[in-house]
Amino acid sequence: MRRIVVTGLGLVTPLGADVETVWQNLIAGVSGAGPITRFDASDQKCRIACEVKPADHPYGFDPNKRVDYKVQRQVDPFIIYGIDAAGQAIEDAGLTEMTEAMRFRAGCSIGSGIGGLPGIASESLVLDEKGPGRVSPHFVHGRLINLISGQVSIKYGLMGPNHAVVTACSTGAHSIGDAARMIRDDDADIMLAGGAEGTICPLGIAGFAQARALSTGFNDTPEKASRPYDVARDGFVMGEGAGVVVLEEYEHAKARGAKIYAEIVGYGLSGDAYHVTAPHPEGSGAFRSMEMALRKAGMTPADIDYVNAHGTSTPMGDELELGAVRRLFGDDIGGVSMSSTKSATGHLLGGAGAVEAIFCILAIRDQIVPPTLNLDNPSEGCAGVDLVPLVAKKREVRAALNNSFGFGGTNASIVIKAI
Repeated sequence: MRRIVVTGLGLVTPLGADVETVWQNLIAGVSGAGPITRFDASDQKCRIACEVKPADHPYGFDPNKRVDYKVQRQVDPFIIYGIDAAGQAIEDAGLTEMTEAMRFRAGCSIGSGIGGLPGIASESLVLDEKGPGRVSPHFVHGRLINLISGQVSIKYGLMGPNHAVVTACSTGAHSIGDAARMIRDDDADIMLAGGAEGTICPLGIAGFAQARALSTGFNDTPEKASRPYDVARDGFVMGEGAGVVVLEEYEHAKARGAKIYAEIVGYGLSGDAYHVTAPHPEGSGAFRSMEMALRKAGMTPADIDYVNAHGTSTPMGDELELGAVRRLFGDDIGGVSMSSTKSATGHLLGGAGAVEAIFCILAIRDQIVPPTLNLDNPSEGCAGVDLVPLVAKKREVRAALNNSFGFGGTNASIVIKAI
């Protein structure tokens, strides 16, 4: 059996534009939330978001580091975030100078939940106001979800599988799980895998707010808005950014002397078959996804020390995930810590699962679990579960479970362990 390890990490998030900055801010309890600055949101029900900070911010993002200016002008933000995070991961893995033989066996699996919504919205106005002759010739390839993988493949000459997942908020986790399977099936030796999102625009905010998914009660205190498991929660806070990992076949990584962070040992996926936006009322899809991931890993709940929860801060979803986790762990629930890092980053939609998988990897590396911010008054369903309220916690982390659940009832879980 071919084993899959993680040899590189890349992050662009509201907490920073590199892995260590993001991680230190997360552990310190920094919130990425604030008033929306990209556009005038005064007429919106929700006027807050977790934006990636501009280059002049103390932990802002400079797209010029890894993305050609010509490309920046042609594509939507989610592609820019994805290219940069992928570049970080390649650099971290020591793969900037691959041989042609290595590049034939290296591929991409980087997806997005929504993709180029800002560009679709703006170009539709161009079409309406100025006519078809003024629509950008880059409109299509600047918005397509698979163009993160396409751009990264072209930039780094990766000629293996070129793949993109679109499974709403499960995208990042499915991308990593699918890429791990490709390596296990001997389709590749190296895969860049993850997800990205950039939908903080008038249409994106209005659409989710009209669906009653976004927090609207904390417009004056945005850093308090994302509060998973707290009784005062009223919806998620939109985030943006990207997370990309380098996955590599273990013997291949060992032969080249690569730094190895952790091993991907289990991947579970399921469908609720229930409702387009609401999770199954018994959390059955989430339960089966986690159960499958553990079975594939050959592990029991007692082997898991940390769960990075999907935990978006919605009244219904948080409780159902808690119930599914409690059902899975049973008598072992007292030995696990579970937190929602969306309390700090907001919900990165298609990028969330990959970003949070990286947080699991760093928790294993540093033996510390990140906190759930704003958990001031836990709901009744939280009793007996260590949700790491407010402050990060030092503890043994041998293995972690990462959950991602999305619209349409799509669920993904990944088990990551120390090597």
